[in-house]
Amino acid sequence: MTPHDTLPDTAPHASPATSTSTSTSTTTTTTGTAPRGHRRMVLRELAPEVYKAMFALSAAAGKGLDPALTELVKVRASQINHCAFCVDLHTAAAREAGESEKRLYLLSAWEEAAGVYTEKERAALALTEAVTVLTDGFVPDAVYERAARHFEEAELAQLISLIVTINAWNRIAVTTRMVPGEF
Repeated sequence: MTPHDTLPDTAPHASPATSTSTSTSTTTTTTGTAPRGHRRMVLRELAPEVYKAMFALSAAAGKGLDPALTELVKVRASQINHCAFCVDLHTAAAREAGESEKRLYLLSAWEEAAGVYTEKERAALALTEAVTVLTDGFVPDAVYERAARHFEEAELAQLISLIVTINAWNRIAVTTRMVPGEF
């Protein structure tokens, strides 16, 4: 299990008024400027049933999968989606699951890191990237078939569910500007 899976719906997250973030950087967007590191809202308080459902989905999606592999998948999707909160959260969880610093550091360049990841992990990471970056097109048959060679059908269904779930969490965290370290 991971922190997304185990945090209760009343997990301590700082509200915008009590945030301890000291970030002062701003980014200009098409709608003006907004300070990064400051929450826009606390979704768990404003949509508690959705938050509970997301935790239930997270728990269900990870069942039967290797905990270290699930964290690699979550970190990689979060890197692609630029979700600092989830990268922080799942990097810590990956360490708790036994991941090495070297493997975590090389994750963003896993394709070039020959011999660092197993073929099964590489297939899972390729599928993660294909599902996460749908703007590049559909998930290629070759990527899906590669994953299907390494995962039994039920396990592959769990992996797809895990990838979809972390992408949903990334979108929640990025949109509401969840602050790294506040988990």
